[in-house]
This record gives sequence, C-alpha cells and structure tokens, in this order.
Amino acid sequence: MGAFLDKPKMEKFTAHGEGNGLRYGLSSMQGWRVEMEDAHTAVIGLPHGLNPWSFFAVYDGHAGSHVARYCCEHLLEHITSNPDFRGGGPGPGGGGEDGRATMDIRNEPSVESVKNGIRTGFLQIDEQMRAISERKHGADRSGSTAVGVMISPRHIYFINCGDSRGLLSRGGRVHFFTLDHKPSNPLEKERIQNAGGSVMIQRVNGSLAVSRALGDFDYKCVHGKGPTEQLVSPEPEVFEIERSEEDEFVLLACDGIWDVMANEELCDFVRLRLEVTEDLEKVCSEIVDTCLYKGSRDNMSVVLVCFPAAPKISPEAVKRQAELEKYLQNRVSGGASKKK
Repeated sequence: MGAFLDKPKMEKFTAHGEGNGLRYGLSSMQGWRVEMEDAHTAVIGLPHGLNPWSFFAVYDGHAGSHVARYCCEHLLEHITSNPDFRGGGPGPGGGGEDGRATMDIRNEPSVESVKNGIRTGFLQIDEQMRAISERKHGADRSGSTAVGVMISPRHIYFINCGDSRGLLSRGGRVHFFTLDHKPSNPLEKERIQNAGGSVMIQRVNGSLAVSRALGDFDYKCVHGKGPTEQLVSPEPEVFEIERSEEDEFVLLACDGIWDVMANEELCDFVRLRLEVTEDLEKVCSEIVDTCLYKGSRDNMSVVLVCFPAAPKISPEAVKRQAELEKYLQNRVSGGASKKK
C-alpha cells in the first residue's frame, strides 16, 4: 500500500469530450506509486432513456486496482438500472425493447428516487464484488474510494464514498464540496467502534486510512451488522444541488491531488487556466504536473466538467501569459549562456 518508485512515472492518460451543454477534460498519472490504482468514468448521455444526463467519477484504489477498475466499468449500470432509481417501478417512458424502463425528460425521476438509486447501486455492486471475491477464495483484498457527479438537466448530484473529493465552482467561488470520510470523524468513529473496531493513528484498526469504501471486505465481516454498519461502509453520501446559470465547473479528484492543493487554491488555478486556454485536457494535465511538483507521492487523477458559465478566454490574461513565458525563456537562455 505504501511502496514507491525510485523516480515518478510521469506518462499521463488524458481525454476530453462534450455534450448535453457540458465540456470535460481529464488526466491521470501513476506518479511515485509502484502501481496505477486509480480509474475514472466519463459518460455523456446515460442509458435507460437518460440521454440528457451525464455521469463522471474518480475511483482511488488501494491494495490493488481490481475494485477501482470494476467500479469504473459497472457502477453506473448498477445505479441507473435498479428499481429504486426509477422510483420503484417503470419510469414514465415505459418499458424498452429489453424490458427495462426508460425515462422521459419531461418527467425525470424525483430527487429522492435518484438519491435512493445511487445508494442502492453502491450497495449492490459491493455485494456483487464480495460474491466474486468469495468465489476466488478471498484472493482480492483491494478497495476503492469513489467520488462522482451525476448531472441532470435540473440537478447536480454529488456522490462520495471515501476521501476523494468533488466540488462545484459557482459565481467565482467554491459553492460546494464533499467531506472526506476519515476514521477520526465522530460519526465514522462511532460506527467503527460499534462494530468492534478501533481508530488508531487516524486509521481503521490502525491500518486503513478511509472509513467508507467499496471492496475492503476484510473490514466487512462483523456478524449481526448490516453492510452500512461495518468497520468500513460502502454507503455513499449523496448531495443534490439545483443547477444555476452561475455554475462554472465541477472538479473531481483523488486525494493525490487534494493532499497538496486546497479547494480554493485549485479552483483559482483552474479559473486562471481557463482564461488562457479552452483545452480542458491541457488544464487537467497542468493540475497533475503542478501537484507532482508540489510533492504529491500518490497516484493522481482529476476530472474537470465545465458548464456554459465557465470562465472564457481573456485577451488580457493571454497577453500576460505570453509575457511571462517570454520572460522565463529569456531567464533560462540567459542562465545557459552564462554557464558556457
């Protein structure tokens, strides 16, 4: 869990896309870790008739990458296909050709249905992964945090399980951010102790640094306790926010980013970069590079989702950027000539 390389692996995976009035970019880097355990999801247009909806998520794996990769591939389907998400029955669009319900944008599922469906989807996928692990005789002990955002035409649903973090920038400031699930948090600590565990050195039983996660089945074996009452809970917190014309962007990132950049610092960084480039892949790549140089030793993944009100390119900012780059280039070339 804590092994590092002699030098960081700096190759990046980057991607971008747009649709439903949104633009997104993402970037991830292995960094100093011996394995890349992060994964991510970016989907514009969701299944089961939810074409105007979008979903983005970052999964930060630990003790292996299996759970993070599995969630990346299957979590969204578990959420959108379960009956709770549809309000307990077929949606207003009726059943599709495959017998599954479809939904009509004119009558989208209620906020409570969506929140219940997200929670149910997390519990279902966790139980499914446990069954897969048991068939393999408990061979896999990995786990993963998950932070995501589901964006409908009317609402933004933030989803958090663990210590990755998501935030919303609105009207030039941080409007909302998720709270990390740490074992030392009073409510988390109470659940851990009620399940017969302890919190030592701010870790579950002195070992695991997060109190909620998918997988981590070694911490979910207390008889007589339900899945949300275990030492580590797979239950996400889900927050609903009504969309506003002032919404600028959403940031989702693993703790490899947040370990070295505060919420406001990262938001200010993104705003400044959006004033000089429309390339969201580039902005995300610069976030990752900056965090590496600031001393992050973890895997790093970030997803940036921009709304129509996101900062636009500013001629003044572009000019300042060009002047700065010219100044730095002159300093570098001047220093090189002095060494000769």
